[in-house]
Amino acid sequence: AFNTQRYFHASPECLAKLNVEGLAERVDLAGQNVLMRVDLNVPLSKEDDVTVTDDTRLRSIVPTAKFLLGKGANLILCSHFGRPKGEIIETGKNGRLNPVVPHLKTLLGVDVKKVDDCIGPEVEAAASSMKGGEVLLLENTRFHAGETKNDPTLAEGLGKLADYFVMDAFGTAHRAHSSTAGVASHVKMSAAGYLLDKELKFLQGAVDSPNRPLAAIVGGAKVSTKIPVIESLIKKCDKILIGGGMIFTFYRALGYNTGSSLVEEDMIELAGKLMKQAEEAGVKLILPTDVVLADKFDNDANIKVANATDMDDGWMGLDIGPESIDTFAKEIAECNTIVFNGPMGVFEMSNFAKGTVTIAELLASATQDRGAITIVGGGDSVAAVNQAGLGDKVSHISTGGGASLELLEGKELPGVAVLTEV
Repeated sequence: AFNTQRYFHASPECLAKLNVEGLAERVDLAGQNVLMRVDLNVPLSKEDDVTVTDDTRLRSIVPTAKFLLGKGANLILCSHFGRPKGEIIETGKNGRLNPVVPHLKTLLGVDVKKVDDCIGPEVEAAASSMKGGEVLLLENTRFHAGETKNDPTLAEGLGKLADYFVMDAFGTAHRAHSSTAGVASHVKMSAAGYLLDKELKFLQGAVDSPNRPLAAIVGGAKVSTKIPVIESLIKKCDKILIGGGMIFTFYRALGYNTGSSLVEEDMIELAGKLMKQAEEAGVKLILPTDVVLADKFDNDANIKVANATDMDDGWMGLDIGPESIDTFAKEIAECNTIVFNGPMGVFEMSNFAKGTVTIAELLASATQDRGAITIVGGGDSVAAVNQAGLGDKVSHISTGGGASLELLEGKELPGVAVLTEV
């Protein structure tokens, strides 16, 4: 169980959905079928298309699964796997879910039976013959083309298997699919699993009822992908620190020369408007004052540091500079809640990783040294924090890229909207 009381002044919206513990209080789950939507999208070895090379996502379902099994429930697991687009594919990253079965048996400590479809008479027969504390794994839901269209027939077929639904796949909660949203209208009650519950409490809590001051560090290559997030954060944050390739579009809006740096020409005007919006809202929007420049997009390029106002033609910015890192460090030190979404530079190249890695280190020390709430969301920033070995030193690492962004934008996620109200 996860206690968020010390983190946030919980707002009603943040905690309004039934979670798995609440479900167990309302219903005796012993001998009851519970359908649990999980995310089993694990990478497979390129050599044999069978060996699971990273079981992080499998391990993340264990707390909810073991809780339900401990209550004597019959656990029916369902997930998509890759993008088979309605075709039945035998093996590989878009194929059957067979490769995860041995891992699930080990992690859950019980036998895991698997069926070759996710709906239909045979699946219903397997589900209805389950005895307390058993686990049944359904086949890849995306073998049905209707899954991604929230097909009501597929949703109804899934609903026939269980009386209760537990959603624990945060990474697909922003999709209105049959197995993430539609199925909820065909069961008695729907609840959030531990993984989803924790994501909601951290991400919604951070923006709806934070321990202030609240800072957002927003990076990544393009302004266009982060506009809704920045607009939403301007309404909620005390300060926003901008890094990554998107800074050059902001610089152009300020009239700076950006050399050969990445600029989204059609976003320059909007970048200017965002800066004005922040100013009018009394929010500090902080851009780097210096950048690390390279003469080509290569780790072995010639490198120099320049002021943001003094970039030469033929050079491109690939990381924030040392002065900016110091400024960001001072700003972070003043904040009690910090959200980090998107890298500060091309962190995949060691010579341009310092900005991103230093931010990760600053967040880790803010949490470890003074109890600040630090939340990392978005695939690249998560990868950077894990790469630096700091994944367990921040308060929360979000498991969903698109879903994290949409929550930070203030959107309601379809896979959350359908859950039973508390």
